[in-house]
Amino acid sequence: MARFARLSDWLAWLEGLHPKAIDLGLDRIGRVWQRLGAPAIAAEVVTVAGTNGKGSSVAMLDAILGAAGYKVGRFTSPHFVRFNERVVVAGREVDDLRLIDAFERIDQARGGISLSYFEFTALAAFLCFADAGLDVVLLEVGLGGRLDAVNIIDADVALITAIDLDHQDWLGNDREAIGREKAGILRAGRVAVCSDPNPPASVAERAKEIGATLLCLGPDYQFVKEGETWDWSAPGRRWAGLPKPALPGRFQMDNAAGVLAVIATLKHEVSRAAIERGLRSVHWPGRWQVVDGVVPVVLDVAHNPHSAGGLASQLAEQPTARTLAVCGMLRTKDVVGVLKIMQPHIDAWFPVNLPSPLGLDVEAMRAHLDALPVAAPVMNCDNVEQALQVARDRATPGDRILVFGSFVTVEQAMRVLDAAPSPSSQSSE
Repeated sequence: MARFARLSDWLAWLEGLHPKAIDLGLDRIGRVWQRLGAPAIAAEVVTVAGTNGKGSSVAMLDAILGAAGYKVGRFTSPHFVRFNERVVVAGREVDDLRLIDAFERIDQARGGISLSYFEFTALAAFLCFADAGLDVVLLEVGLGGRLDAVNIIDADVALITAIDLDHQDWLGNDREAIGREKAGILRAGRVAVCSDPNPPASVAERAKEIGATLLCLGPDYQFVKEGETWDWSAPGRRWAGLPKPALPGRFQMDNAAGVLAVIATLKHEVSRAAIERGLRSVHWPGRWQVVDGVVPVVLDVAHNPHSAGGLASQLAEQPTARTLAVCGMLRTKDVVGVLKIMQPHIDAWFPVNLPSPLGLDVEAMRAHLDALPVAAPVMNCDNVEQALQVARDRATPGDRILVFGSFVTVEQAMRVLDAAPSPSSQSSE
């Protein structure tokens, strides 16, 4: 008999199943996966690790491969509004019934083995993919790489995006240590791509240790911007005059270049026309997502110094009269580092409490803001909904409202603005 009939009940139960919210390691999930038969999940698997740019890179790969006619699955996290956003097959979120069936099978197979929320849901995604007869599956690493749940699947091609300081409590205190953890997704005798233009040496060291072929942005493949188009090249392959990806931000060019390096290594052939269609159509929610209005609202999940730097550059490139910032952050993040980067671009702050046990309370956020060298007006708000209303009341045409600092912050804003990702395709609209 099924434990639960509704997906919401399963998810609520999973949140308390394991004693630790984050419990890295492959032993528990690996044993359960073997009990499930460890079926192949696709003809080819691409695993994507990195501090920033993972989701955008997965979205571009999905859009291009989908445009080429291939049946693609993708597993990403976290979700914004619906859990189903995490598991997408052929451009559509997997429905509740399929997820419930996968949860039941995992629950029966695990016996007394305790699984974290992420491990349980990753296994559910794998089962959904195995049942779907897919050409390619795209797996986004949740945290790190070496000990992340998705690493029980051997990637045919590994992609490592930008590496910076984040999650130091689990991954190490410098880029070299973090890079080695990310490089744990590499496999001997297989290809890995790195789209970080200045990767830590530990990535190449790990590739050499295990005999993986590492292709790095710069020495092994390059791109050149030519006005509104760009050229990509590598030995024996060149695509010229390509459209820029529909995802805004300079850093997306590095991501796009890495994506094309992956495309060039896959066994599944992809035409230039499919690349163009994919780059033009790609969409990824919560990354410079603009909700139009008399005063537009920009949603961005930037939550560490590296991603804040990209957001700050985007703000500078698209100036407005004023930028009013609704900001909520987790206390586990480098709050001071993010605020210092953002403060030159913000004209008024509306810090908020978050509905998360890890949320930094609004008084602590205000203390950090008051300590900034260039002070802008600060108005404490209880929550994102209130902050949006107060910011709108104070905004005038020509201003913009920016919501950033955490996935939780953006998720709350999406609910208020009714700007949630579509239940259908998110990457090949």
